[in-house]
Amino acid sequence: MKATTLKPAALPTTYTELVALQVPRPIHDRAAYDNAVEIVHSLAGFKLNRDQDDYLQLMAKLVEDYESETLPEPAPVAGIETLKFLLADNGLTADDLGQILGVNRSIAYRILKGARNLTATHIKKLSARFAVSADLLLA
Repeated sequence: MKATTLKPAALPTTYTELVALQVPRPIHDRAAYDNAVEIVHSLAGFKLNRDQDDYLQLMAKLVEDYESETLPEPAPVAGIETLKFLLADNGLTADDLGQILGVNRSIAYRILKGARNLTATHIKKLSARFAVSADLLLA
């Protein structure tokens, strides 16, 4: 059964109304999972009252339980992929990377292509610049 797509103005305001929309129950198949995810996404990001927040927390927990039991663990991300993500997420280029690391852009490009490894000094600078654990940048 397909869940109704919720719009911000049409969000049910009571727990009873929300339960009438989708009864919270353990998720056993992909269809129930898809419906629960749609509801979580519809509620997330809005200012919610207590009933709405309680319902969201319960639905999110059911989704999380299903994912942890059913979906495979994501593969670990290599340090260079993390670096590429951080650069893209911050709108930075290889030239900017060179400035952050204090190296010329040729070295920065080689690091991004995997032809050159990050040094401990590079990792410290990147960890400080992006406020992430140095472990995320280790290959």
